Amino acid sequence: MKKNLGRFLFLLVVVWHVEISASTYKWSATANKTSAKVNEAIYLKYVCEFSDPSELYTIEFNPKRESDDYSLRLLKESEQIVGNKRVNSYEFVAFAKRSTSLHFDFNVTMKETTQESIDSTILGRDNAQEAQFTSTTQQLKSLVVDVSKVESELVGTFTMEIQKEKPTVNAYEPFHMQITINGVGNFQALKPFDFQIEGVKVFSQKVIENLELSKDGYSGSWSQKFAFVSEKEFTIPKVTIPYFNIEQNILKELEANAINVSVKKAFTKEELLDKEEETQEDFSTYIYFALTFLAGVLVGKMKLRKRAVPHAKDLLFQQKVQNAKSVDELLILLALEDSKAYSALISQVEKKELSLREIKSKIL
Repeated sequence: MKKNLGRFLFLLVVVWHVEISASTYKWSATANKTSAKVNEAIYLKYVCEFSDPSELYTIEFNPKRESDDYSLRLLKESEQIVGNKRVNSYEFVAFAKRSTSLHFDFNVTMKETTQESIDSTILGRDNAQEAQFTSTTQQLKSLVVDVSKVESELVGTFTMEIQKEKPTVNAYEPFHMQITINGVGNFQALKPFDFQIEGVKVFSQKVIENLELSKDGYSGSWSQKFAFVSEKEFTIPKVTIPYFNIEQNILKELEANAINVSVKKAFTKEELLDKEEETQEDFSTYIYFALTFLAGVLVGKMKLRKRAVPHAKDLLFQQKVQNAKSVDELLILLALEDSKAYSALISQVEKKELSLREIKSKIL
């Protein structure tokens, strides 16, 4: 009887020890604010701390990225051993879409396997093709953020810079300008600029974004380049972008003054003809000698004519045309080279009447 009782106590101690030594874990959840504005960045962090290295656990944590109330972006995910204990962390940045009491209620699934199941998988036994898991789903701590509306979709801290040339150009010569916005916030609310100026051809490049997600939203720069071509003076209108400044908690504006561009007048065909008529009499005394000289030159050229060598500038332009990889790129090249000479071709390109190959064949 005593022998059986001893065995029972021994088994009880063993089972109790195994139960105590089994992995345990604890989840925590935090948000960096309890109130926010629509489109303001909200930083969320979820951490799972284990009691040991916990190699037998797998975590499935995939919160919904889009809903009617918010957009969620993964900022960082990590797993590390701290003091012989496993720690998993997940960091997100959320952008509220509307005024509401925003609840972040996420579930996580903890999948646990056994060493025997892992060994069976590694050894490739017939009765165990893959590791067997026991899954447990739990709801994490609810995070609540009260979201209020503001009179601007753009929210954050921003500055605007205008880079431009001297506002004096020749007729049909492009005036270049670049708009750059720097800062931190929801840059995705920015829309490309579309300048409509009477009598002016406006060429714009695609927006260039150099952004990185941070706890406070997207950080970096947003820029767009332009070329304005006209035969007469024109004005680029004032640029105004309203935004809500998070640091000052007020509605502000990014502003750039209007730019008056002076254009030097080009000679008209009539003016050139008048000028030629005025000077024609001055050359009348040289006609006889000129004709005599040209007659001799023409006789010589009949035998010695050589193929004309293209100017280096023309060769460079032809090379650029040959290397153009899109219709838009070719359109800008034509405008910058001589928008007046290529006006008919530019009009056909804008109407999408020609393919890239057809355009090149008309130039080269």
